[in-house]
Formats: sequence, structure tokens, C-alpha cells
Amino acid sequence: MSSKLRVLVIDDSAYNREIICEFLGGHPDFTVVAKAEDGEQGLKLAAQLKPDLITLDIEMPRMDGFTFLRLLMSQMPTPVIVISSHSRKHEIFQALELGALDFVAKPERYLRPELASLKEEIIRKANAVRALQVVPFARRPARLPPMPDLAPPHKVTGKMPLQRLVVIGTSTGGPPALQSVFKAMPPGTPTAFLVAQHMPEKFTQAFAERLNRIAAVEVHEAVDGERVLAGSAYIAPGGSHMEVVFGREGLCIRLVRNVEIDRYVPSVDKLFQSVAQVRGYEVLAAVLTGMGADGALGLAPMKAAGCRIIAESEESAIVFGMPKEAILTQKVDEILPLERIIERMHAFSGSGFAIPLP
Repeated sequence: MSSKLRVLVIDDSAYNREIICEFLGGHPDFTVVAKAEDGEQGLKLAAQLKPDLITLDIEMPRMDGFTFLRLLMSQMPTPVIVISSHSRKHEIFQALELGALDFVAKPERYLRPELASLKEEIIRKANAVRALQVVPFARRPARLPPMPDLAPPHKVTGKMPLQRLVVIGTSTGGPPALQSVFKAMPPGTPTAFLVAQHMPEKFTQAFAERLNRIAAVEVHEAVDGERVLAGSAYIAPGGSHMEVVFGREGLCIRLVRNVEIDRYVPSVDKLFQSVAQVRGYEVLAAVLTGMGADGALGLAPMKAAGCRIIAESEESAIVFGMPKEAILTQKVDEILPLERIIERMHAFSGSGFAIPLP
């Protein structure tokens, strides 16, 4: 990969194409090699130019973003960032299931403050592609197929006393990893699951609903003050940090709105640090794929509290940044590929008695 990332921009809106090209073309780390107005033209240009990164709209004529992704990932896997509107949340998650690396939500109106924020997010997420040099894109783990509209699995929530916590922190590449995790977790478990996934506001509820469709545990966006129950999973809301504290009824969720100086939202560090303060539960923590270092600061108090800590290995992490930083703290007990982490979580949470981990 050259010093400048070569980008192909695909969008049926001429205005959107120009805006994205202006953002990336005016930055020293990127060069826009071509523009396309639909997936069919984009696929031909991708084959000819072999860009380092593709930005992609979903709704386009002739060939939409979903068809484009299916063909691209089967023929020439390339990092893709979906750029689409807030109103198309479920379509964005389908694109992630089909292999897109990440997404950026377009603002409803292109006003100056919104454009500045959009530019910053596009550049930050585009730069995540540099981390893929460590883990080649072709080695990304297999994804689940797009989820059909099925009745949710039978769920048993709060029927057993809460004994254990599984705490997960992740960022880029997290949505497909979390789908694999929750598809494998057993029903009727004495375990609650707490998840901090870097994701913008307005998207975490739709993501939690999507996970809930395939999970045997009850998955929902966390609500401030609610009790943490066995057999439930709590997704930290975008725009807030999730913590756990003891309340009158037991372990409860506390949500804290982010402030401008917060680098990561929702924060894995803040979740981990709060879990380290509670006693009386066995805890298994996992740092999964993601760019940056969120989670590393929270490992020392967790380790001191006797929590078991796993980091995703370079072998399966889409972006090895967060797991690598966790490993460098020397607080990690095991470094495992995602498949093995899921096995550990299943063994840890799957019955009413403790299962020792190696």
C-alpha cells in the first residue's frame, strides 16, 4: 500500500460525490482515483484500479450497494466504508454483514457544523484502513449471512440469580463479531452481558434489535437505572457511557452522557472500570477488534479485582488496534481468535455452576 490511500468514491448523487472527494482529496493521506455513480460502474472501476478503499452509498440505480458488496467481496475483497443516511439504519447493518468495514451516517442537512463533523469522521474511519496492513483484508473471518425476518429464539430472562458478567469492548469490525458471539450464547444462563461498541447515537437501538433477533438471550439498548438481569445483554447507547453500580435492587445500569473531551463513545474503559468496582460476580472480559486503545486503561483495575481477561488475536481481528493495546498492558490472560473466545464465553456462561477456564 502506498503512502497515500487510493480511494474510489461510489454515490449516485453528484453533490455527495463532490463533497466526499473534496474531503478526502484535500487531505494529505488520501488520493481519489475515481468516482462512480452506481454499483455497476463502481465494480468495473474497482477491478481496473484496485483501490485501497471504497466509499459506498447503498441506494443507487442499476446496481445497489448490497449487490455491489456481494460481488466485490467474492471477487476482490476490498475495504469498504458505507456512507448513508440515519434513516437507513437496518440497511447499514446489512451492509456490514456483507463485508463492509464500517459506516458513516450522513447528516440530514449539509450545514457547515455538520459538514465539519462529517469530514472528521470520514477521514478518521478511512485511516482505519492503514491498520488493515497488519491483518490482511482477505483474512477477515467469515460473516453471518443477512438475517431473515424470523421469530426470535425462546428467551429466559431473570429466572436465575445473576452470578456472572461477560463484558465486551469493541469498535471497528465489532458488529459482525458481536453477531457471532450472541448467536452462540445459550438460553437460561445465570450470566448478563455488557457491551460497549463504538457506534453513533441513533444506531445502537437498531443494532441491539438486530442482535436480539438471533440471540437466545434478551438483547436491548441499555436504559439508565434498569436492573442487570441474568439472561440479558445490554448494549451501551451511542452518545453515552455505560457503567454498572449497585442500587437498591441489585446491580444496575448507569448511563453518563459524553462530553466533548471524550475520545471514545461509548467508552470501553469506563465500562471496565465500573465493573472492577462491583463484587460478588465472576467476570470474563474480552477486548475484540477495533481501532485505537479504548479498553486498555480499564484492564488494570479489572485484573486487580480478579476478572479474567481475553484479547482477540491478530489472526481474526479485523483491526488489531484495541486488542494489541490490551495485550501490551500485560494484564491479558489469553490471546485467542474470535472462534475460541466464543467457546470460552459459552463455557463460562452456559450453566448454573462455574466452569474453570484454562
